Parts: sequence; structure tokens; C-alpha cells
Amino acid sequence: MIYTTEELLQILDCELKENWKGKRIVLSSAKRLNDPVVAKALDMNQVNKVFAYRDFRSQIHKYQRQHEVSGIIWRTCTFAGQSITYPEIHNQLIPVPGDKDILIAARTKILDFWYSMTDKMNFWLVNNRLDNNGSHHQKITFGYLQKLVQQTEWAEIDAARTEIYLGLCWGKPQEHIYQWAKPKSGCDRIIATISEPSAIKI
Repeated sequence: MIYTTEELLQILDCELKENWKGKRIVLSSAKRLNDPVVAKALDMNQVNKVFAYRDFRSQIHKYQRQHEVSGIIWRTCTFAGQSITYPEIHNQLIPVPGDKDILIAARTKILDFWYSMTDKMNFWLVNNRLDNNGSHHQKITFGYLQKLVQQTEWAEIDAARTEIYLGLCWGKPQEHIYQWAKPKSGCDRIIATISEPSAIKI
């Protein structure tokens, strides 16, 4: 019997709980840090737990590859009384062949929902660096948003009470959240709101 995505997530959750109870440790953590000064400054009991969980998670990823168990979960985003269910790669799993195709196939549905929810809203591009006004947000036009949409492979969506967030992603799904992966992989984050974005970090 091959474990399902949901079962792998349950296994990871149980393992994480056991780690934080101190029932799983890796005694070689100080050697892995490669810096004796840093090793002395850190609480090695906590570091041991982190490495133990990472090692276990690596084994889960190996299992995913071996048995082609999807890393995709289905989330529901609700905004202004409307909901959409869409796929995303769970942050503790990896994508396997075919997962990216599922993400790409949901792109149009996500964008249609986004457009229907953001009529008459302002659009803001999230930047990693502060601008001259000390803001991470740059106001953009609908036309500029369209250019970003055309350059991307799949989309992600999320919402708060008064804001809705769009991720326009490309490249490798396992790398798109990291700045170092650009320009081969990445994700432009857009906020739609009636006025200005809140201080919520997305």
C-alpha cells in the first residue's frame, strides 16, 4: 500500500510533535553547523530537534519521488462571501511529476475569481525592498497587472477581510518562493484593496 498525500502530512505532523517533545534528536547538529562559535551561541537541544525533523522530512520527500505521491493539497479561499477551491504545493512536501500541470490547469479559474472580486479595487505590487517612502507596496495599473499575468505559468490566491492576494508564479514550484531562484523561478505578489494595503506581510 502506498501512502496518500494526506497520510504523509499526518505522519509529518506526528513526527513534528514528537520532535518538539524531545523524543527525536540528532546528536551531530553541532558538526553540521560548521561554525563552533554559532554552535555555542545556539541552544543545541532545539537545533537537534530541527535537524531530526529535517532528516525525517527528507525521507518523506524521497518516498514521494519513489512512489510519485503528489505534494498538492486543495485550499479554499473565501472573499466577500464567494469561495474558490484551488491546488497548491504543501510547504512540507515537494512537487512530483504532474503536480505543476495541476497548478497550471487551475490558473484560469483562479484569475477569473480574482477579476470578479477586484472590480473597482486598487492593485499593489509587493516588493522585497523598501521604496523611498518606506513602503513595500507599489501601486500598479490594471494594464501592468495584465503584463505580469501574461508572463506567469500558474496562480495562487488568498484573502483577508478587506484585501485579496494574488501570486503570479513561474518556474519550479519547489523554488518559486525563494528570492535566490529568480529569474528562473519566482512569484509576483499582488494585493487588491479599496484603499491602501495593510501591514500584513504576504
